[in-house]
Amino acid sequence: MADERQVFTVTALNEYIKLKLETDEALMRVFIRGEISNFTNHKSGHFYFTVKDETSRIAAVMFRSSASKLAFIPENGMKVIVGGRVSAYVRDGQYQIYVDTLEPDGVGALYIAYEQLKAKLGAEGLFDEAKKKPLPRYPMRIGVITSPTGAAIRDIINILGRRFPIAEVVLYPSLVQGESAAPQLIEGLRYFNEKKNVNVIIIGRGGGSLEDLWAFNSEALVREVAASELPVISAVGHEIDFTLCDFAADRRAPTPSAAAELAVPERYELKRKLGNVTARLELLEGKKLELLRSTLERMKKSRALTDPRNFIDDKRMALGVAEDKLYNRITFLLERKKSALAGKTAKLDAMNPLSVLSRGYGAAFAPDGTVIRSAAQVEKGSDISLMLSDGTVRATVCDIVMNEKEKI
Repeated sequence: MADERQVFTVTALNEYIKLKLETDEALMRVFIRGEISNFTNHKSGHFYFTVKDETSRIAAVMFRSSASKLAFIPENGMKVIVGGRVSAYVRDGQYQIYVDTLEPDGVGALYIAYEQLKAKLGAEGLFDEAKKKPLPRYPMRIGVITSPTGAAIRDIINILGRRFPIAEVVLYPSLVQGESAAPQLIEGLRYFNEKKNVNVIIIGRGGGSLEDLWAFNSEALVREVAASELPVISAVGHEIDFTLCDFAADRRAPTPSAAAELAVPERYELKRKLGNVTARLELLEGKKLELLRSTLERMKKSRALTDPRNFIDDKRMALGVAEDKLYNRITFLLERKKSALAGKTAKLDAMNPLSVLSRGYGAAFAPDGTVIRSAAQVEKGSDISLMLSDGTVRATVCDIVMNEKEKI
């Protein structure tokens, strides 16, 4: 009897299941709510993970073409809603969902991307307060990077004109929304930093949704703000709006108008300070003038002016006394120096050989000029010279008598 059973190979069965899954309309487009686990960001750019709930789980894969469009990186434990088609992976015999959309469940994708990038850049130190540059006190040229047609530039110009009209505004026109906005904002920062033609930079725009302000959360723009050599004021949105540019800038202003107020002093306040300085100067000048008057009055009452003859006579007498003291002092010093010189001269004379000769002594020299200090240095018949106080005697030795009275 022939075997009428239909026998599948493993591959054939898995392919059949795959076909059934892919042709089921209910599974061609399905959305699943769950929690991410076992997440892997593969070097190929594909995401591999599991979506689970309290009692079950399903494998999921998101290919690079879809993953690259996400504004954030999925993480384990994240509550999400995934969308895609259900199919089977023939080799492993495992069914899974091929995800093409992934969004946070309850929290927006942009918000998660914002928080992830904020944590990353904060860990790198881009937001450190110690790195913030001080704003110039009296900037004469202020660079503004914003839309040339928006309300922000009008507000900034109005505030600057009212507070500090001598300051010049240099506008770098840029988009402030959309994909092209961040590159243009970066170009503006680089332009001012290369030209160094302004003292401070204001970058910003008016308020809007998180999506509208997203260009100011661009990682490249935030890094450019942090690296700026010129001080930067970030003025994006309304008071409740915070972008990553706000954290990287040297100062954050809640609105463009507030940025203008931060950038320059208030002219009426300057006038008040100038008035205070002027008053202090006038007070000091008054005190100085009074001191000069007092000095002049004392001089007018001095003897040098009221009785100049007696004043001059007193000075002459004082000068005479000083001259006498100086003469006596000099005389005393000269006598003491003379006495010291005489003592030293006497010592030198005592040591002078000529002085010894003058007392009746003589000095004997051999023909080569050597001084003869002992009788043993000469022989009979030797020629010698005798130096006396008034001349030299040349003689020949005829006899030598030692102290022991022995002849040689």
